[in-house]
Amino acid sequence: MRGGRATVSTASYGAHPDQAGDLHLPAQRAPAVVCLLHGGFWRMPYGRDQMTAMAADLAGRGFAVWNLGYRRLGVAGGGWPGTLDDVVAGIGHLARLAVEGIDLDLTRVVVCGHSAGGHLALCAARRCGRPGVDQAHAGILIRMAVGLAPLADLALAQRLDLGRGAVGEFLGGGTAAAPERVRAASPRALLPLGVPQLILHGTGDDVVPIAMSREYAAAARAAGDAVELVELPGLGHMEHLEPASAAHRALCDRLAERTARPKGD
Repeated sequence: MRGGRATVSTASYGAHPDQAGDLHLPAQRAPAVVCLLHGGFWRMPYGRDQMTAMAADLAGRGFAVWNLGYRRLGVAGGGWPGTLDDVVAGIGHLARLAVEGIDLDLTRVVVCGHSAGGHLALCAARRCGRPGVDQAHAGILIRMAVGLAPLADLALAQRLDLGRGAVGEFLGGGTAAAPERVRAASPRALLPLGVPQLILHGTGDDVVPIAMSREYAAAARAAGDAVELVELPGLGHMEHLEPASAAHRALCDRLAERTARPKGD
């Protein structure tokens, strides 16, 4: 830990047990906030514990970390649209935490997810990151959306059968049966997101092919979004969750740059 010992507490943003997150608070005052979203193709039993080591490391670097859980496939309300709604509600709960006296700088918020969590991060940033669209997120400024090997294109993920039918399970019938859901739930179809984006992807990833991120980044730029794609030579899919990895170092470097306070603050 670099900035003193962080404190960790769990808070609920809804009635379901999955609608909860772990808040890691650093010793620093008014820290920037990183909302973490775990992967696992939206399925149980994968949960926010996947991100615990990463959250602890980020808190040690001076970030407040909101490690969010959400309803997953296999529980009532999981999948379309409940999972997406949970993430949006969870991000909005930051405003409630601030009202309750927790010292957070909500003008410096980053939403960051791995794999299916990257899909959720990109979708949620579009809904939460546009001023005036959602009053529940008033005062919350999304500085950046980060996808760590994200499922950025659900139609492509369906064609490639990533997660062995996971996209069809998530959408409830697959992309062909629910094209309107693809338009509402796939980052590629939602472009432009209107929020700066960072995509980190290993060239050795055999779970989500890097071609998806390359094509997504090109499409996002063409739509007018500011997107940085960082290709990590030889890295696979799970290294993003390891604090000692090159993937995590690349993330931390860019988080520090993108959440820095303006000079004079």
